[in-house]
This record gives sequence, C-alpha cells and structure tokens, in this order.
Amino acid sequence: MPELVFFSGTMDCGKSTLALQIEHNRSARGLQGIIFTRDDRAGEGKLSSRLGLVTNAVEAGEGFDLYGHLVDRLSQGGRCDYVIADEAQFLAPEQIDQLARVVDDLELDVFAFGITTDFRSKLFPGSQRLVELADRIEVLQVEALCWCGARATHNARTVGGVMVVEGAQVVVGDVDAGDQIGYEVLCRRHHRRRTTAASARAAVLSPDVLPVDDRGTAVRH
Repeated sequence: MPELVFFSGTMDCGKSTLALQIEHNRSARGLQGIIFTRDDRAGEGKLSSRLGLVTNAVEAGEGFDLYGHLVDRLSQGGRCDYVIADEAQFLAPEQIDQLARVVDDLELDVFAFGITTDFRSKLFPGSQRLVELADRIEVLQVEALCWCGARATHNARTVGGVMVVEGAQVVVGDVDAGDQIGYEVLCRRHHRRRTTAASARAAVLSPDVLPVDDRGTAVRH
C-alpha cells in the first residue's frame, strides 16, 4: 500500500541527503518521480544537501497546488511513480493535505522531509499537519550534535552567534553563517539557556571569570 512517510529531524541531520539517496535509488531502478521543495538554501527549484549534492525540483510556493500539478502531469501523459517533498515544514497545512490526497487518490508513495519545530521550539504548521496525517513518522538516526557533544534536539536562530527567539518563523539561512542570520542545532539544555557555541566560547574567554587555584578554589582579590 502507498504511504505518506514523514522523515523528521533537526537541521544538519541528513534529511536532504536521504531525500537525494531515495531519488537516486528509485531512478536507478527505472522509476520516475517528482521532487517538490520550498525555500531551499541553494535557491528556487533546487533540492540541495550540505554535502554538496544538488538536483532540480519543483518549487512549491505559497498557493501552489501539489495535487493539481501531479494530476495535470499524469493527464498529459507524464509518468510519476513516487513523490519527494523536501523542506516540508515550510508547506502550508492545505498543501500537506494535498500530499495525503496524492497517496490516497493517485496511489503514489510520498516521502516528506522536514524539521519538526522552529527556532522557538514551536511546531511548524506544515510539520504539525504531517504528524497528524502521516502513515509513518521516521526520526532520522544520523544524530546532529550540540556544541557540547550531546544529542541536538532543537534548532536555534543566531545573529552573529547570538541566539534570538523573536522574528518571523521562516527566514532562510544556514549553519556557519558568521555575522549574518544563521542556525545552530543545540541540546534542550543549551537551547533553554540560549547558549550557542559562540556565546559559550566568549564566556570561557571572558576576563570576568574568576581564576582558580590548584585546589579548584576560586581566587578572589
């Protein structure tokens, strides 16, 4: 039976790489699929991985009808054996409903990839709808790590390495963005404390930190 499968995880855990691998494996067996994406870091109509892999895709922008697009393609003699939807967290709930309809009415497997929560630890509307509708949810096993070495479970937005908790839900950026808007994956503890790698490093180097003697006792002057 065809399925709607939601592959979820934090940033930097290999979601887009897996999407590209699924596309490669199926196309190598003579199957033809279609890839939808939205707001990929590589630009419009692209599915890209941080490993440097990239392929063309259909940009599913605001108001785009994914089900209607597939019906038009099939009615014109085109072929489609499966569907991949990357950056699915950015899709509107009604677009996720369209993906479910692709599974139920067109009997095609749909593989959706996305982040579950935003930089405020709030569910993306698209991801929430996927959790509600998916036949199966797969949490990716390639664990991203927080700067402290613990398993990363939260996505943080940073500006110049400083974590921010206000702003638009969707702002396209990437990890290692320097002084620009970027993103960093953190464990829950450091997300709650708003401690990024940059701020942790700054705290260690701060001259305000009390020196410690050989017995581990803080020295006060």
